[in-house]
Amino acid sequence: MINVKDFSWSVILLWLMIASIGLVAIYSATLGEVSQFLPTYIQDNFSRQLIWISISLVALIFIQFISPRTFQGLAYILYGLCLILAIVTLFAGVEVSGSRSWLSIFGMRLQVSEFMKLATILAVASYLTHKRDMSVGNLKTALTTVLLIAVPVAVILLQNDTGTAIIMVTLIPVVLFWSGLPYGISLLIISPAIIGYFTVIGLPYGIISALVITIAIFFLQRTKWLNISALVLGIVVVIGTEVGLQQILQPHQRARIEAFVNPSLDPHGAGWNVLQAKTAIGSGGFSGKGFMEGTQTQLRFLPEQWTDFVYCVVGEEFGFLGSSLLLILYGLLFLKLLSMAGAHKHPFAQLVIVCVTFIYFAHFLVNIGSATAMLPIMGVPLPFVSYGGSAFLANTIMLAICLNMDQNKRSFSIYR
Repeated sequence: MINVKDFSWSVILLWLMIASIGLVAIYSATLGEVSQFLPTYIQDNFSRQLIWISISLVALIFIQFISPRTFQGLAYILYGLCLILAIVTLFAGVEVSGSRSWLSIFGMRLQVSEFMKLATILAVASYLTHKRDMSVGNLKTALTTVLLIAVPVAVILLQNDTGTAIIMVTLIPVVLFWSGLPYGISLLIISPAIIGYFTVIGLPYGIISALVITIAIFFLQRTKWLNISALVLGIVVVIGTEVGLQQILQPHQRARIEAFVNPSLDPHGAGWNVLQAKTAIGSGGFSGKGFMEGTQTQLRFLPEQWTDFVYCVVGEEFGFLGSSLLLILYGLLFLKLLSMAGAHKHPFAQLVIVCVTFIYFAHFLVNIGSATAMLPIMGVPLPFVSYGGSAFLANTIMLAICLNMDQNKRSFSIYR
């Protein structure tokens, strides 16, 4: 039951504002002058997104009438069901843009991996809640947690949906850290991604980042085996990344990496998307070119401008003011969700809300990082802004569950 007094209306307002910005951007990216370059099914994206937002709103309201304990009780069932559907998608799914991630159900295409994220969060939170009396440093507990995430990640990788798989992998250090893993070990777990990123930019940067992380782990946790492991792992990652770049990757794969570091090396090939995205954002200036007036957008220079590069549409047509407003709204949403987690007394609810927040943040970071050339292009949508019915519905259901747990924090406590 919705308790009007305790309900977080500010979160609903933030959700609506972010979704509205997304609708404006999708409209401009598909129904402006650019529509003459687009097929009819792309021009219909705006109307389809409106329908999905309506469905998501109904789902959000419905979820508020469910007992929060139901989500914990059904966690493993939902996990198993989504995993089965993900495996079925490998064989009977619909391929879109090279990824076999969509399953046609009653005439609708659903991206199962989007719902797999939610099911995984619930299952991991349920498992770690039951193991709360044990240290997460316990090897069996840690490995089981990793396995619960790794299995769906492997299936999603087989679907050729690398972006979603990467997002899910980043959950591992978050759930372990939040459940009691020491700072040093948490940093060690995420260090390969950090060191690998800087090594791609340049070998000296990779070496420096490996040394900095090793020193940081030493001060955080002065355990001999951990410090040696950090140093060895750093060396292995630096060497492995460099060998991979020079010896293992195919020429076209290496070209993509080089284009990320320096897009001007191949402006008409691998560097095209990055250069057009940066041009769009930069040309927007302080206040933008105006709604449906962006030349990069309307002349179809931007790739996938209704999904992966939708932030560039906002930056070009509404400038620094519009893009900053969007960033501020996301920041407020993240802070509000973390505040919910901190105010809750039940570990299951805390972990679910934290994981949902991090999923949003990871999508936010990767999408905008790709659009601004700070990260390689991974094809990850911007939550509530990018076109995509499955993603919008799944993200809204996650938000609805967080709202449900927040308004029931008195009845759903650790003491009951």
